[in-house]
Amino acid sequence: MPAPCAPRRWSSVTANTCRPRGSSTCRAPDPARNQIELSIAQGSTRMRSHVMVDGSVGLASLETVLAVRAEYRDLIDVELVAFPQSGILRSLGTDRLLDAAISLGADVIGGLDPASFDRDPQRHLDVVFGIAERRGVPVDIHLHDGGSLGAFTIEEIIARTEATGLQGRVAISHAYGLGDLAPEAARRLAARLARAGIAIMTNAPGAHAFPPVALLRAEGVTVFSGSDNIRDSWWPYGDGDMLGRAMMIGYRSGFYTDTELEAAFDVVTYGGAKALGLADYGLEAGKRADFVELAAAHVPEAVVAVPHQRAVYRAGRLVAENGKVIG
Repeated sequence: MPAPCAPRRWSSVTANTCRPRGSSTCRAPDPARNQIELSIAQGSTRMRSHVMVDGSVGLASLETVLAVRAEYRDLIDVELVAFPQSGILRSLGTDRLLDAAISLGADVIGGLDPASFDRDPQRHLDVVFGIAERRGVPVDIHLHDGGSLGAFTIEEIIARTEATGLQGRVAISHAYGLGDLAPEAARRLAARLARAGIAIMTNAPGAHAFPPVALLRAEGVTVFSGSDNIRDSWWPYGDGDMLGRAMMIGYRSGFYTDTELEAAFDVVTYGGAKALGLADYGLEAGKRADFVELAAAHVPEAVVAVPHQRAVYRAGRLVAENGKVIG
């Protein structure tokens, strides 16, 4: 089966994965290494991760994660989002730091609740899309606002995407507001998202309305998934397991048939690959040999059973087996 694509934020995990790398000395574990090894062990060979960049931490977190990314480059491809956790306008100097983050090595420019958090969606989006245009990078905006405010912000992001010619290079993460809309209103907005090539990321959160996956896919929207945070006080249910995420998406979406369960699996595999623009993804001749062997007879069984017995291959080489990185 294809190796899942796993967007998520960097955060602490509980697993202790102290392993020697490049020497005989076992160094103390740290959150970034813990998380990246957890993701590999669960079956992810590509991922997008959000790293905090704002006036409170500057570029320090990004510098740390860039070093870890380089260390693990033979085991996983990591795409990093410069993410303004404290807002852009409310945290002085963050606009300049975000631009500097792209120069330093971040791959994607992020945003956060332009209307409710920064209270000025136009100026917030000016910064995000301005950097995307100048630097030639994709956009990934976290949007938690519900109801009409969420729908309004989505419409503004659509307009910016079309005005800047960034169709196919913009993602909205969470987009809770899509789950608050009546079906016909959601369908109209989904059609506009599809025309603009904007992907929607959902982790099927338990306490929120979340995007109607089947409706969005029926309208041609790319839907993908992620763990959000990993084993921390903000989100203790994140475990880096994208197959488990497919099960949660299916459960919360009321998916019961084989076809629906296959759609949930597509969200965490081919959906993620499309959102991240991975041209060499998939089980086809000429594609890179990244795949996961699962103890399941077929995809629907894998989604509902979430088997832990797995073998993870990257470029045809076994890199993890039964929850342990061995590459």
